[in-house]
Amino acid sequence: MACPREQREQLELTLIGPRGVRSADSRGRQTPEAPCSMRTCFQRDIDRITHSKSFRRLKHKTQVFLQPEGDHYRTRLTHTLEVTRLARTISRALMLNEDLTEAIALGHDLGHTPFGHAGERALNAIFEGTGFRHYEQSLRVVDRLEREGRGLNLCFETRLGILNHTTGLPRDTLEADVVRLSDRVAYVNHDLDDAMRGGIVHPEDVPAVIRERIGERNSVRINSILMDVIENSREGELKMSPPMAEAFQTFHTFMFQAVYHNPVAKGEEEKVENILRSIWDYYVRHISQLPGLYQTVAAAEGPERAVCDYISGMTDGYAMEVYDKLFIPASWSIK
Repeated sequence: MACPREQREQLELTLIGPRGVRSADSRGRQTPEAPCSMRTCFQRDIDRITHSKSFRRLKHKTQVFLQPEGDHYRTRLTHTLEVTRLARTISRALMLNEDLTEAIALGHDLGHTPFGHAGERALNAIFEGTGFRHYEQSLRVVDRLEREGRGLNLCFETRLGILNHTTGLPRDTLEADVVRLSDRVAYVNHDLDDAMRGGIVHPEDVPAVIRERIGERNSVRINSILMDVIENSREGELKMSPPMAEAFQTFHTFMFQAVYHNPVAKGEEEKVENILRSIWDYYVRHISQLPGLYQTVAAAEGPERAVCDYISGMTDGYAMEVYDKLFIPASWSIK
C-alpha cells in the first residue's frame, strides 16, 4: 500500500498542471536525504521553516511603522502570513504546487533586519563593499545559519524562490513568480490599511484610478487584483490586464510617495542607523562576546560577516536591549 507521501504525489499528477512543479520532480536538496513517508519534499520545507527560530522572530520585527501605538499594525510575521495566503490562492487557481508556493512565501523574509527597510538600508550602508540585501540574507539564513549553523537543507526550488522573491532573478518556477507578485500585492494593500489606521493618509487621498479599478476597501482591492491576475494568467506567464497593471503601478507609486517616504511615518528612522552602527562597531571589536555560532562564522568568513548575520537576525526589541546594555549607563545606588 502506498504511503501518504506517495498518495499525495499521485494526486499531484491531477492537481498540478504542466506549468507547476510536482514534488516528485524536485531537483532535490544540497545534502541528499531519504524521503519522508508522510510528507512531500515541499511539505517538509514548510515544516522546517515554520519551526525555525528565524520564523518565530518575525513577530517582533517591524513591517513598515516603527514603534506604532496600537495592537493591530502589521509585523513582518503577519505580512508573511498574508503573502502566503494570497500566493496559495493564486497557485491553486492556476494549478500550481501550493506547497512549494507556501514554502517560498513562509521563508521569503527570514533574513529581514530589525526596524523594517530602515534597518536594511542601515546595514547596507554599514556593511561596506559587500552590502546587505534581505533576500540574499533570507537564503543565507536557511542555508547557513539555522539549526546552529547546519541550515535547513531545503529543496532547490524553495531556496531559489526565496532568493528571487524581490528581483525575480534568477528566474525559476512560476510558483516563485506567484510569491513575488503576492508580496507586492500584500504590502501595498496592508501598508495602506495601516497608514489609514495611523491617520497618515485618508481615503480621499487615494488616486481615483485606484479606487475605481481596484477598490476602496482592503478586501475588495485584494480580491480585484487576484481575480484579474488569475483570469489573465491561465495560459501564459503571470500577468495583470493592462488596465489593472496601470492602476497597480499607480498604487505602488502612490504608496512610496504618500507612505514609505512620508516624514511623519518615517520620522524616527534616522535613529536606526546610529543604533545599528553602534552595535556593529562594538561587536566587530569584541567578536568573543558574540554567541558561538557567530564566532564560528567570524573565524570562517570574517568578523564583519558574522556581525552582519547577528544584527540582521535581531528583533526590534532585542536590538534596543543590546544597545541599552552596551551604551546606556545603568542605574546604581550606594548601600
